Amino acid sequence: MKKILFLIVLLALSSCNMNKKTEITDTQTDSISTNKTEKDTLDFVTKAKQIHERVITVDTHVDINVANFTKEKNYTQRLETQVNLPKMEEGGLDVAWFIVYTGQKELNTAGYKKAYANAMAKFEAIHRLTEEIAPDKIELALTSDDVRRISSAGKKVAMIGVENGYPIGTDITNVKKFYDLGARYMSLAHNGHSQLADSNTGEKDNVWLHNGLSELGKEVIAEMNKYGMMIDLSHPSIEANKQAIELSKAPVIASHSSARAVCDHSRNLTDELLKMIKEKNGVVQTVAFKSYTKKENSETANVSDFVDHIDYMVDLIGIDHVGIASDFDGGGGLIDWSDASETFSVTLELVKRGYTEEQITKLWGGNLLRVLDDVQKVANEIQQS
Repeated sequence: MKKILFLIVLLALSSCNMNKKTEITDTQTDSISTNKTEKDTLDFVTKAKQIHERVITVDTHVDINVANFTKEKNYTQRLETQVNLPKMEEGGLDVAWFIVYTGQKELNTAGYKKAYANAMAKFEAIHRLTEEIAPDKIELALTSDDVRRISSAGKKVAMIGVENGYPIGTDITNVKKFYDLGARYMSLAHNGHSQLADSNTGEKDNVWLHNGLSELGKEVIAEMNKYGMMIDLSHPSIEANKQAIELSKAPVIASHSSARAVCDHSRNLTDELLKMIKEKNGVVQTVAFKSYTKKENSETANVSDFVDHIDYMVDLIGIDHVGIASDFDGGGGLIDWSDASETFSVTLELVKRGYTEEQITKLWGGNLLRVLDDVQKVANEIQQS
């Protein structure tokens, strides 16, 4: 009897010990899992920081206000603007394309004259920053070689894009004048039809002025090719963009647009246009504008939503044809990339999704600079012929 009781007790104790061992193992497994997740996160951050430090980060669309380019108030200070030198330094943003933007007004002599004056004031402001206010901190680049030279010297890089060809008026010689002032891309329209091209805004009521490009707009395309200014497809209509791609002898860009298939907005590009840009060996600079990034609850749009567009376009047209733009100080910004100081957030998300350093280098400006080189090469060939 004692022998039987002893066996029963022994089995009971053994069972308790087995249960206890199982409980400890489960706890340890949870701890190991948590630690592994934390380690993975730390590994991602470390890797992303190293990559972010090495690559040249290029944001192709940053709007400006001339009031912030004076001796008393300027980008050497940490202003409330989304982009300035302190915030670029904090976020590791190397290159900012400052934008000569003019809103769309009347297509007449008075309108063109006022627009031209506005454009010239912005050109002058950018030159004032790079030549008088802070030449030791930021320099204007005209070529990809300039970008690399300035960046390696430890300075920030400014480049110039023109948003809306409206200030050209009807004087085609202004294309060369803008180029000589440093403009290296230009769109032919903004929100509203210009004298050069129809705007994407025509989709709202299906009313068009030119059914694409005007005759003057076609001449401007040729002139931009001649001098080496990239043609920007970000605001014109679908038909205007198709015609521009077909007419251009050089690759084209979309300086700040995303994928319409991911977010259905007239400012985003259709799959057809994306494929045409690829065939032209161009590049699409994915834009961090909330309502172009996320259709529902756009106020919650974040870097993950933004990189969804990058993923989509990389899958559709390839890693060599996609880039990055913020549209800061022009309405752009996400909840976790709200200004230039948070630029690292984009690199971190790209690393988390498995993009390699070579791919991230292309996305962060390598592709865009390649297109700039190609466009300038075509210009040299045209001028020599």
